[in-house]
Amino acid sequence: MESAASLLALIDAAIKALLTGGAQSYNIGSRSVTKLDLGTLFEERRMLVQQVRRETSSGGISLAKLNRGGR
Repeated sequence: MESAASLLALIDAAIKALLTGGAQSYNIGSRSVTKLDLGTLFEERRMLVQQVRRETSSGGISLAKLNRGGR
């Protein structure tokens, strides 16, 4: 099984190919897709970006310092 990051790279390549008038079809792993649908590719990309962020985050908490009117 391919990682989310490698699938994201493939999706990005497919989107680029479609936007530049290139490929009419592509393969992801063992799946073959023809007649690319840009909306579907962007939705899959959105989900993969979230998955990659979850996989690569340290799980830490970020804190922000708030300025309370010059105190």
